[in-house]
Amino acid sequence: MAMEGRKIGLAMDFSKGSKAALKWAIDGLLRKGDTLFIIHVKHAQGLESRNLIWSTSGTPLVPLAEFCDPEVMHGYGVQPEPDVLELLELISKQLEVTVLWKIYWGDAREKVCEAIGSLELDAMIMGSRGLSAIRRVLLGSVTSYVLEHATCPVTVVKDRGNEC
Repeated sequence: MAMEGRKIGLAMDFSKGSKAALKWAIDGLLRKGDTLFIIHVKHAQGLESRNLIWSTSGTPLVPLAEFCDPEVMHGYGVQPEPDVLELLELISKQLEVTVLWKIYWGDAREKVCEAIGSLELDAMIMGSRGLSAIRRVLLGSVTSYVLEHATCPVTVVKDRGNEC
């Protein structure tokens, strides 16, 4: 599949932060001819036997039309939220952006970086969960890890709903 335009990745876990990142990308980054790769990482313990074939490299690229099919997504163990699907269908049609999903199983930090390299992304967009410094140290931060290890520019979008 020959792709025109830029290859932009977006980490999507359906959190407020990742939804804010999607809205930010729609409002000011994406343009006609771009390809938006939605990167979704599931915990490895949720890996069902039918998905073992993709456990190391992730699924094949899933077109938006297939991702909108509840039966297809049930097979991958993903329950996309309707508001996210609506936004993606909107940009696909109005902005003429190609939207593809890639689902990985494992550690989100490593898998997002793997996606950046294997998909040869021009940029990566991520939402911030707004963890405090102490919680980041105790829990780790996917965003911090990706910022340090990514081979392309990374933009972190804060969910403005958490501001004082």
